[in-house]
Amino acid sequence: MNGNIDLEARYCAQNYLPLPVVITRAEGVHVWDDAGKKYLDMMSAYSAVSHGHANPRLVRLVIEQVAQLSVVSRAFYTDKLGPFLERACELTGQDMALPMNSGAEAVETAIKAARKWAYTVKGVAHDQAEIIACTGNFHGRTIAIVAMSDEPQYQSGFGPFPAGFRLVEFGNLEALEVAINENTAAFLVEPIQGEGGIIVPPEGYLKAAQALCRKHNVLLIADEIQTGLGRTGKLLACEHEGVQPDGLILGKALGGGILPVSLFLARRDVMQVFTPGDHGSTFGGNPLAAAVGLEALNIIVDDDLVGRSAARGDYLIKALRTIASPLISDIRGRGLFIGIEIEPSLATARSVCEALMARGLLSKETHDTVVRLAPPLIISEAEIDWAVMQIREVLGEIDRLRLAS
Repeated sequence: MNGNIDLEARYCAQNYLPLPVVITRAEGVHVWDDAGKKYLDMMSAYSAVSHGHANPRLVRLVIEQVAQLSVVSRAFYTDKLGPFLERACELTGQDMALPMNSGAEAVETAIKAARKWAYTVKGVAHDQAEIIACTGNFHGRTIAIVAMSDEPQYQSGFGPFPAGFRLVEFGNLEALEVAINENTAAFLVEPIQGEGGIIVPPEGYLKAAQALCRKHNVLLIADEIQTGLGRTGKLLACEHEGVQPDGLILGKALGGGILPVSLFLARRDVMQVFTPGDHGSTFGGNPLAAAVGLEALNIIVDDDLVGRSAARGDYLIKALRTIASPLISDIRGRGLFIGIEIEPSLATARSVCEALMARGLLSKETHDTVVRLAPPLIISEAEIDWAVMQIREVLGEIDRLRLAS
């Protein structure tokens, strides 16, 4: 056994089931393990490393900023937060933003904003506000957020849960319309469900959902923690349908693969429900995070990572669709956010990921049946060609072993 793995197993709560590889170094689209073996990273830490590992601009900036100022809390103003929020709002078309750290914290912020807006602006009766979410969603792991989940494991043993959440089938517009009532504060939705298995809704769903929300004075809040900042070939996945949400949640790539940075952005009337003391975070909006967030946004624009994601994603999905294997039941996604659905009667996604790992390609299964491919947006066509060859050969090997048994 590996000593690092043993040590983690002994002292770390077993809330994850990692692949048996110990990463010690990373650069660009590659990582290396403790034995010096090189791997192509097709996970990007769930889209957090869209800029590539150890992006030189971000590394230089971090060194400079840490030497100057890192954390003072928002008890004081700094010279970093304002420019970061201004740039984020300019790029996304939102009026104001509230900085946090993790994606889950930003989702909690969105829930609080939606509820207070419902009471102070929309006129919903006290403590009656409801948030509508979708089946198959993944918005985080806090008690309030898992109250919205329909994944049994996420809730098992953690109740009781707060009230005020309703679920409708993802992609089902009629179900959304039926669920909306006078107490509905917001509809919280992922434009593409990531943890759910890279599930793309029917064409026009988001646009029609936006119209429904406008009609009933309901906030449309888009959770773009994974899909945002170029991952799907647009700056925001909502842009594929020309949708401008009332609230927007960003995280993951906002930290440039360096540290956790998240934002809840919204219309001015939504954000102005917050008054001093309502909500906060010791580390949210700290100077180091703000500096990294601003540079991460600027790199996305300067290096046209959105365009690269669109072009490389199209290249990757076309190449994957040339693989003739009975193990593949579906290939779906947008940009560099792609899922390969494995036929569960023939193999598990975990077994595919383990075989790919042995060949030097790192991915991770989701919901037992989907191999997720979300490499850094800087990946080249040659690196994609190599990845597709490994996937083709692994699927072929698994199929041959299956037929021989």
